[in-house]
Amino acid sequence: MTPTHRFRAFTAGARDTIPMLIGAAPFGVIFGTLVTSGPLHPLQGQLMSLIVFAGAAQFIALGLIAGHASFAVIWTTTFIVNLRHMLYSATLAPYVAHLPARWRWTLGGLLTDEVFAVAWAHYRLHPPGAVGPYYFLGSGLSMYLNWQLWTLAGLLFGAAFPGLQSLGLDFAMVATFIAIVVPQLVALRYLAAAVTAGALAFFWQAWPYKLGLLAAVFAGVAVGVLLSRPRTQRHTTAEVSQ
Repeated sequence: MTPTHRFRAFTAGARDTIPMLIGAAPFGVIFGTLVTSGPLHPLQGQLMSLIVFAGAAQFIALGLIAGHASFAVIWTTTFIVNLRHMLYSATLAPYVAHLPARWRWTLGGLLTDEVFAVAWAHYRLHPPGAVGPYYFLGSGLSMYLNWQLWTLAGLLFGAAFPGLQSLGLDFAMVATFIAIVVPQLVALRYLAAAVTAGALAFFWQAWPYKLGLLAAVFAGVAVGVLLSRPRTQRHTTAEVSQ
């Protein structure tokens, strides 16, 4: 791949992520604002965004720190919440398996919900191994820089807008996730998996440490896998179970 093609792929990845960047912006500002009113020093809040780079996990960790939870509880809870990245990685693995380890580690570190949606929409149009890493890198790096920028904005200016987190700006993230999921519902099995996971996540939301969310994800995956199997194979499995 020539430098020109690399640059074009990189900029295409960044360009296709712009809607996700807009959706993540209020989320980053709110996080920075919460840091300024919590137990962490602003520098620690920025370092969390730089090193952890996981919005939901950062919010949960911040709340647990404010509640004086132990390190083990914080680590375990955020680990469970981020287990969904295993599913993202398993989906993208065939498309990056040909890359050197340094590329796989870099792209893995930049993987978020939004970046997965953009990268998967691009990769699934090509056979595994046919696409280089620069589109993925453009998407991931733009999201990373975007998160740092809006975290910093919240740290610097959030205190000037009291009650910012109560204005409903976090709905932008909900809208972003809707934009991620809906385009993927192109077949019955995808729709069934999404409905199963969404319904169970709602009913199991009271489970501790977000275990209800994780269980709902696995239930949705199980439904999707079952419906993805050939029809004759599903009938055979059903007959055996009877």
